[in-house]
Amino acid sequence: QVRLVESGGGSVQAGGSLRLSCSVSMHGTFAMSYCMGWFRQAPGKEREWVANLDTNRRTSYADSVKGRFTISKDTAKNILYLQMNSLKPEDSAVYYCARHRSSGICRPGWGDLAHWGQGTQVTVSS
Repeated sequence: QVRLVESGGGSVQAGGSLRLSCSVSMHGTFAMSYCMGWFRQAPGKEREWVANLDTNRRTSYADSVKGRFTISKDTAKNILYLQMNSLKPEDSAVYYCARHRSSGICRPGWGDLAHWGQGTQVTVSS
C-alpha cells in the first residue's frame, strides 16, 4: 500500500517562498520509481496540474508556475519536493502530491491513475 503525506504548506506574503514536501511510504525499494507530481485546487475551481517528474528525472510545469516552481525528489529519503518562489495570491490552493499507480512516464491525464496525499494548504496574501 502506498501512502503520501504532504507538509510545508502555510501562509506567506506575495513574493515569498515555500517548499512543499511529500513523504512516500511503500513496502519495497522502488517507492519513487514512478511518475510523480503536484496538483492544486483552489476553492470553487477544478483540480489543476502544477508539475511532474518522471523516472528519467524529466520535469514538466504548468505555464502558470514555469520559472517560479521547481520539482525534485530525494530517492534516498523517499521525498518529493516542490520549491515555490515568487509566490502570487493566485497560487493559493490546497496542494496535493500524487504518484502514478503503475507507470514511470507522465502522460496527460495521469492524475486519474494516481495515488494521492491528503493535501497541504498554501495561502499567499497580497
